[in-house]
Amino acid sequence: MYPISLVSLGIATDLAGAWVLIALILAAAIALCNGLSSAQLAASHPVSGGTYEYGYHYLSPPFGFTAGWMFLVAKSASAATAALGSVAYLYQWLGLEDSSGRWQVMAALGLLAVLTGVVLLGIRRSTQVNLGILLVTFTSLLLFVGIGHLQQRGGSPWLATSQPLSLKHLLQATALLFVAYAGYARIAVLAEEVKTPRQTIPRAIVLTIVIALLLYLSVAWVVLGSHHSGNLTTAASLAVVASRFGVPWLPPLMALGAIAALVGILLNLLLGLSRVVLAMARRRDLPPTLAQIPPQGKQPVAAILAVSGGIALLILLGNVQTTWSFSAFSVLIYYAITNLAALQLQEPQFPRWLAVAGLIGCLGLAFWVEVQVWVSGCGLLLLGLAWHYWMRRAKAL
Repeated sequence: MYPISLVSLGIATDLAGAWVLIALILAAAIALCNGLSSAQLAASHPVSGGTYEYGYHYLSPPFGFTAGWMFLVAKSASAATAALGSVAYLYQWLGLEDSSGRWQVMAALGLLAVLTGVVLLGIRRSTQVNLGILLVTFTSLLLFVGIGHLQQRGGSPWLATSQPLSLKHLLQATALLFVAYAGYARIAVLAEEVKTPRQTIPRAIVLTIVIALLLYLSVAWVVLGSHHSGNLTTAASLAVVASRFGVPWLPPLMALGAIAALVGILLNLLLGLSRVVLAMARRRDLPPTLAQIPPQGKQPVAAILAVSGGIALLILLGNVQTTWSFSAFSVLIYYAITNLAALQLQEPQFPRWLAVAGLIGCLGLAFWVEVQVWVSGCGLLLLGLAWHYWMRRAKAL
């Protein structure tokens, strides 16, 4: 998720200035607490489904449902950000302008429609294509960091961009940047597939978060050193910064790497989310019609179309800061439940204060995103819980 996470760096830099470096470290610390909670839960209850299953097993059905519901909201918002971001980088690459953003939204919806068709056909990308996208993305990032540091000639971007500390902006930036570390969740679900998972999984999570932190700090340092004027809330913020370096081929390379990676992320999220919807519908946590598969097909058509429709609604918001904030709020609630479940372990692998710190950190940060975002997020959460209560009551009758 690195490319889509880097979209948030520009937004966070505008909010916190040079204090974004502190926000990155705080977000990494909370992610580490959550990652270790996820690791010990995966070791003690090694089933697929993540916190959705942990909530059911260690807490209660409403907690399990809430985790699954928030996961769907978070990843749908990430998918909308990926769609808008890929189109923004395409416009940057082609030198096009769209002051209203209307045409970019339409293009993002078009991209979503095309990829939905690909998923419905059951076409999956090969490992080679994944590796190619990864190579282009990281090559462009390394060149961005290298050229950026050479341009700064060892100067301190902190002195150039420092602004008075605002606790509100620091915590809001931390909440937005927290999602940048959420990729460790994929490691936690591998407990059934590795030897000595109690040792291997935590080490892998720590290493992943440390590498991600170093990468983000390097990119943020360059962004800060080049952030002299204008705002970076555009989805194509890194290409905007790269255009200030005076290296003609770098912005197109940044755009190409970002487009490839973001399109790949959107396709993967469509595939993954539709399967989560399918699993929740089979458990009747979502309407049972979403679990139907055509007699002569293998794809959960109803689930795929429902996921695509939800992403389309978020794309219509037309603002990456809003969609990313939705993702941040939802994923923070999701991991708060992870830490709460970890506190129920009878023989925890790690000190309980880590889970307590993760729980407090997640719940605290969740309400530092924009007010309208967390109010809307709470509304969606209550709507989902009302549906869950109604379905449980209907099954009991």
